[in-house]
Amino acid sequence: MKGLFHAGKFLALDMASTIFFLAIFLATRSIALSVALGVALGVGQIGWEFARKRPIDAMQWMSLFLVIASGAATLLTKDPRFVMMKASVIYVIVGIVMLKPGWMNRYLPPIAIEKVPDLAYGFGFVWAGLMFLSAVVNLAAANMMGVVAWSAFMSAYAIVSKLGLFVIQYGTMRFIGRRRWAAQQATLVAA
Repeated sequence: MKGLFHAGKFLALDMASTIFFLAIFLATRSIALSVALGVALGVGQIGWEFARKRPIDAMQWMSLFLVIASGAATLLTKDPRFVMMKASVIYVIVGIVMLKPGWMNRYLPPIAIEKVPDLAYGFGFVWAGLMFLSAVVNLAAANMMGVVAWSAFMSAYAIVSKLGLFVIQYGTMRFIGRRRWAAQQATLVAA
C-alpha cells in the first residue's frame, strides 16, 4: 500500500499544474490567469528540482512541455479543452509504462510475489488497459462537457475506476493466494 501511495504522489505532482489550473479557473473563470498560474507552477516545479540539485525525470519534463503547449493552445484559442485533454496524454503515457511486464511487483508484499506472481503479472496489464480507457473517457468528456461538469465527472470517474480496480485486484489476489497457501499446507501435511 505504501508503494501505491508513493507512485500516486508522483502522478499527482505531474498533474499538479492541471489541477491548479482547474482550481483557479473554477474560482475566477479567467482562462488567461488560470493558464498563466498553471504554467508558472509547472516551471516552478522544475526550478525547485534544479535548486535542490535533483535529477529531473523525463515525466517531469514531459509534464512541463504539456503544460506549456496546452496552456499556449488554450490562450490562443480561448478554449480550456486543451488543458483538459492534457490528462489523456498522461494517461496514455502511464498506460504505456504499465505495459512493462512485472512493473507491479515493486508495489506488492513479498508474500504476494511468492504466491500469486501470475496474477500480479496479469493485473499489470489490466491497469494499463484502465489507463488507456481513462484517456478515451477523458477525451470524450473534455469534448462533450464544460469545465465544471468535466471536473466533477473526471474526479468521480478517476476515484471510482481506480479504487474499484484496486479492490477487485486485492480481493482476487488475496482469495487465490490464500487458496494456494492452504493447498500447499495440505500437501505438506499429507507428505
